[in-house]
Amino acid sequence: MSETIFSKIIRGEIPCHKVYEDDHVLAFLDIGPLSRGHTLVIPKEPAATLDALSDESAAALGRVLPRLCRAVMKATGASAYNVLQNNGALAHQAVFHVHFHIIPKPDERQGLGVGWPTRPIDHGDAAALAAQLRDALG
Repeated sequence: MSETIFSKIIRGEIPCHKVYEDDHVLAFLDIGPLSRGHTLVIPKEPAATLDALSDESAAALGRVLPRLCRAVMKATGASAYNVLQNNGALAHQAVFHVHFHIIPKPDERQGLGVGWPTRPIDHGDAAALAAQLRDALG
């Protein structure tokens, strides 16, 4: 994996407003927040996308994300928030190190705006795809 700004933050070469740290995870405030309290949560393991992350690092992230969400809501007073995680340039990933955004949504103007262009499911294709996914899981 190539060097990223997050690699430098993990090593302490670039300062951050640290929120949380343990052996596997670092959380800090985003320097370009969508709303007050916008927090980034990253594994210390270098992996560009979630599918490349070890089970150990993924479990560590899963253990701390709910706790960080509660802290962000308590500190900001927001009653709603988004957790966003992108994988690959086509999916809008800008820093190629796994990271989760916790983005408070205090009102309609601040926070993440999301479009969700749904379409009807093709049940025949869905049955075949579900079988392929089960096979891929092994």
